[in-house]
Amino acid sequence: MTQDKVKLFGVWQSPFVLRVKCALKLKGVEYEYVEDDLLNKSSMLLQYNLVYKKVPVLVHNGKPIVESLVILEYIDEVWKNHSLLPEDPLEKARSRFWAKFVDDKFVPVISKMLRVTPAHKENVAKDAREILKTLESCLNPDVQFSEGNKLTYMDIAIVWVGYYAQILEKILDVKLLDDDNSPLLNKWFKDVFDHEVIRECLPPFDKLVAHYTNFHEQHMTVDD
Repeated sequence: MTQDKVKLFGVWQSPFVLRVKCALKLKGVEYEYVEDDLLNKSSMLLQYNLVYKKVPVLVHNGKPIVESLVILEYIDEVWKNHSLLPEDPLEKARSRFWAKFVDDKFVPVISKMLRVTPAHKENVAKDAREILKTLESCLNPDVQFSEGNKLTYMDIAIVWVGYYAQILEKILDVKLLDDDNSPLLNKWFKDVFDHEVIRECLPPFDKLVAHYTNFHEQHMTVDD
């Protein structure tokens, strides 16, 4: 029954849709993917997500679930194979905290970097590096993902940060991730990128660069 009528509304470039795709693929859930247009949102998307009118939206047996972190937990609860969240309540809370931290802190910085003028890009990049350094403090090198380990909620919730950091580096010619500022985080992203599920779900790098380069050129208005 849980395999019936699963549909995902998304847009190809969204890091939040990426999360959901990775979780569904890892769990082996077959689903119908519907590519939407955020500039001309479909009536189905507006119907299923009346409040936020955003992607991703997961529809399971006719019932919509919205917000990517909520969807991750729903997928983990419904499809029991390959558990994502840890059993320990404290570790579970920590995973949720850091996933929310990324959304609250790194998303606004990305938005600002894509709008900042060249003269001020390094100031914003410095803020991004500080956030990444703080994120690194949550990593335990003894238990964090490494080759041969299974993907976790944290891996899937945060992997997009490393990928989109590379996109920003390419577009703006600034360095956000390196072994001097955040060596553990840098290694962790490289390890997770090498997982088969992640590799298959990541949007094409060059296509993302072209997409966000175009966005940057059109919205480069922030002075500081």
